[in-house]
Amino acid sequence: MFASFLNGMALTASLIMAVGAQNAFVLRQGIARRYMFLTALVCSLCDLVLMSAGVAGMGELLAAAPGLQHWMAIGGAIFVTWYGAMALKKAVHPGTLSPDANQGLANPKAVVIAALGFSVLNPHALLDTIVLVGGIGAQQPVADRPIFLAGAVGFSFIWFFSLAFGASQLTPLFKKPAAWRILDLLIAVMMFGIAWTLIKTFC
Repeated sequence: MFASFLNGMALTASLIMAVGAQNAFVLRQGIARRYMFLTALVCSLCDLVLMSAGVAGMGELLAAAPGLQHWMAIGGAIFVTWYGAMALKKAVHPGTLSPDANQGLANPKAVVIAALGFSVLNPHALLDTIVLVGGIGAQQPVADRPIFLAGAVGFSFIWFFSLAFGASQLTPLFKKPAAWRILDLLIAVMMFGIAWTLIKTFC
C-alpha cells in the first residue's frame, strides 16, 4: 500500500513540476506575496477534485469526448491569452514592490477565479489530472486506490504551497521594475505559446 502512495506522488511530480500556466500564476503570486495561501489552496483543491473524479472513472469520459475537449481548448486559449495580455501590459509598465505596487492579483475573488481558470480551463491540466493520474489510479487494486490518490494529491499540496511560499523568498530580487519586466515578458510569451498549443492540438 505504501508503494501505491509513492507511485501516486511520483506520477504527480512528473506532471506538475513542468513550467506551465498554473505554475507561472502561483509563482507570480508568491513573488508579489499576494494571497499565497489562498492561491496554493485553490490550485491544490482543484487537483484533489479532478484527480478524485479521474480515479472514479471520469477520465474515460473525457478521453472519449473530443467535442468537449475542443470547446475546453477554446475557452482555455481565450483565458490564457487574456492573462498573457495582462502580463504583457505590466511588462510595458512595470512596477516595483512598493506598498502601492500593483503586482499580483490583490483581490481574493480574482485570485480564486484565476486559480480555477488555470486549473479547469486548460485541457492539458485536465488530461494530466483526470485522464493520466485518474486513469492510472483507476487501474490500481480497489483497496489501493485511496492510497494512490492520497499520494498524488499530497504531492500536489506540497508542490503548490512550496512554490508559492518559496517564491516569496525571491521578493528582494524584484524591487526593481526591470525584474518584473523580464518575468512578465516570459509569462506573456508562455501564455501565448500555451494558447497556440491548445488551439493547434485540440481544435
